[in-house]
Amino acid sequence: MKNLKIKYVFIVLIIMASCSDDFVDVQSNNENSEDYFNSEEDYQQALIAAYDLLQSSYLNVMLGEIASDNTLAGGENANDVVGIQEVDDMVHTSINEQVRNIWQWMYAGVNRANYILEFQNKTDFPGKEGVLAQARFLRAYYNFELVKWFGDVPFAIDRRLQFGDQFSIARTPKAEIYALMEQDLIFAAANLPYVQSQTGRITKGAAEALLGKVYLYQDKFVEAGVVLENLIDNGPHDLLTDYSTMFENDNENNIESVFEVQYTDLEGAGFGCLQCSEGNVAVGFNGIRNYNGPLFESGFSFNVPTQEVVDEFEDGDNRLQTAILDIEAWAADTGATFGTGNEHTGYFNRKYISRQGDLNTGDANLTNPNNYRAIRFADVLLMAAEALNRGGVSDSRAEMYLNRVRERAFGNTDNNVSASGTALTNAIYHERRVELVGEGHHFFDLVRTGRAATEIDGFQSGKHELFPIPLIEIQLAGNQWAQNPGY
Repeated sequence: MKNLKIKYVFIVLIIMASCSDDFVDVQSNNENSEDYFNSEEDYQQALIAAYDLLQSSYLNVMLGEIASDNTLAGGENANDVVGIQEVDDMVHTSINEQVRNIWQWMYAGVNRANYILEFQNKTDFPGKEGVLAQARFLRAYYNFELVKWFGDVPFAIDRRLQFGDQFSIARTPKAEIYALMEQDLIFAAANLPYVQSQTGRITKGAAEALLGKVYLYQDKFVEAGVVLENLIDNGPHDLLTDYSTMFENDNENNIESVFEVQYTDLEGAGFGCLQCSEGNVAVGFNGIRNYNGPLFESGFSFNVPTQEVVDEFEDGDNRLQTAILDIEAWAADTGATFGTGNEHTGYFNRKYISRQGDLNTGDANLTNPNNYRAIRFADVLLMAAEALNRGGVSDSRAEMYLNRVRERAFGNTDNNVSASGTALTNAIYHERRVELVGEGHHFFDLVRTGRAATEIDGFQSGKHELFPIPLIEIQLAGNQWAQNPGY
């Protein structure tokens, strides 16, 4: 079979436009959609359409990183993409284009998955359970993003949200949405293999990893530990031996990748429709401004790492050179030249900046084919360590998983951690930050563990744990939805 990332382009054959005016305005392009789903091909094409909205999650990753204390907004100047600048400074309001984009695009993803599940009983074919399992994983993934960003949100099960529904559907408590996520992911894990025949398809391991994360976000530490340790013990994944190759385009979907968002270099995007890109838009946004030199390409200098996160790396930690590009040192070594933009720190997110040789058929800053490693095995190990430690299950096993990640980072056992209790908890938190820097997790780690107010400048407890429901969505719903506190 062809790689799934190549097949994403065929979403035009299917259903809902994601450039909608509101979260439920995602009408089918097929006027007789109830006459669809008459063959396996119909289900597979609808499933690929549901996968497609994963590509727009580049914004969740980039904005989530900027919201944390890992990076600053950057850009050309303080007015370059105002919504991003506002999130960086913790002054964002309910009128924020980028926050609204996350709302819209994740709802479009939920609707595409629910479209399949609305008609799940219409036609039988061999392997149908696997198709439904992938649809349910995708619904859980998009719902998880919505709950992470917005908390309680409007919610439907096994049916599309159509225009007009916003007047009758209230914001659903996130506990109910988490319960559906758990059901979806348990089903997905039970009906998917650890290895798919087609690269990029969701696997049993992806479902188990996301289920473990869903449990962890609810402080269900025992449950998280069980599912994550099952994946560690029985899944096909392992740490990549050479961390420095982890994020290169020729090493996608490697043994450490539990779940990757697949990107291609196909054209189709413009600044008026960034979610139309088949490429990883964040890579161009993260890039070095006015760069001229070896290995890398120019970009827009957003999402620039801070000195604080650079200093978080310990002496001898080999991950630093892969995670962070020190542009001053690089220029001194290679003769490269570059420009400086807003909030220039001298550092760039090396994991996700454009490399020379990337195949770009359109705008290189919008069509970069570098996949997003959404869940890595190192993340699984550290989530398991946290669950076992914070759940009081086994500090010895938690320490073992933590040190498995550290031994790869330092190339020896000399820097292994020997700790228990709170000291071990803090060591795990540190490890998550340096292992996963630049990958969009740190803000939500700080929020779910209650550390955000002491770590992020401008963060207000009781407000900034969630982002505001876009004002226009509240207005389109007849002002029946209460806004999140503080906005």
